[in-house]
Amino acid sequence: MHGLRKANIWLAFYLIVGANSIQAAELTRTQVEQLLAKADKQHPADLRRKDLTDLDLSNLDFRNADLWGADLRRSNLNNSNLQGLTLDVTVMTRIKLSGANLANTSIFGVSLMHADLSNADMSGSRVVAIMDGANLSNANLSNVQWAADMKNQSMGLMRASLKGANLSGANLHNAQLGRAMLKHAKLVNANLQNADMYSAEMDGADMTGADLTNANFSEAKLHDAIFAGAILQGARFDGAKNLPDSVKPASAQ
Repeated sequence: MHGLRKANIWLAFYLIVGANSIQAAELTRTQVEQLLAKADKQHPADLRRKDLTDLDLSNLDFRNADLWGADLRRSNLNNSNLQGLTLDVTVMTRIKLSGANLANTSIFGVSLMHADLSNADMSGSRVVAIMDGANLSNANLSNVQWAADMKNQSMGLMRASLKGANLSGANLHNAQLGRAMLKHAKLVNANLQNADMYSAEMDGADMTGADLTNANFSEAKLHDAIFAGAILQGARFDGAKNLPDSVKPASAQ
């Protein structure tokens, strides 16, 4: 029953992230700029559920916009400011968000597969998304909560998926990774100091086959984390708690 429940949750998740339209963009960049120019916190630019696919929206300030449920696939939002927004149920597959400010955002039920988030700032955000194959190299992911709100027990079983993602050089200091799927991800030179990889509800962070060369796990909480087949050359585990048996002492330098 538990496995069926989890399967149903993930089925709902995939239906959510794939539910947006496939028609052409409804607005031009100029129209989006005009909406943003007139907006404020009390009267945000209404971009809810808008199809904004393939648009160049780089270097724009969206902090006074409502993007809930918008379709942003393949759009260019490089260096744009989305700080503090609720981006739940948006579709951002293959979106360009390099250098963007996504600090303290809510990103739930979202497809960010193969997205470019290199050098982006996602610090302090809550992220439950499919990010397989995404580029998060050198991104600021400190204090990110990679899990749903545990007050909702069904949604709390969901895992952020980062399979095959590139997190080389990323800052994951103090990140909550207990329900993150990191199979075959690249975390070369990543900073995971004080990261929490423990999950009371299921196995911890799954780093099966991941490249953890020179990654820093100092003071990290590793109970139930999975390192099967991971590359651990040069990885540091100074002061790490509950070091799994699969991590040989020689690797904990």
